[in-house]
Amino acid sequence: MASKLKFRRDACKGCNVCINFCPKALLAPDPDYLNRNGVHPITVTDETQCIGCKNCAIMCPDGVIDVIPG
Repeated sequence: MASKLKFRRDACKGCNVCINFCPKALLAPDPDYLNRNGVHPITVTDETQCIGCKNCAIMCPDGVIDVIPG
């Protein structure tokens, strides 16, 4: 069952570290949202494919990603 990702979008600084550690390549900057830091925060492109590995949450230097088991 797919996991749900929760992002604190206004805390994301757009470093994109999480993108490099997603084994399914499901993360990308959100082109439709600009946060208070002036960056496009991370979003998940296909949440149904998330395996819940938590690599993104572990590697995020600011802890803005939570993985909720599906």
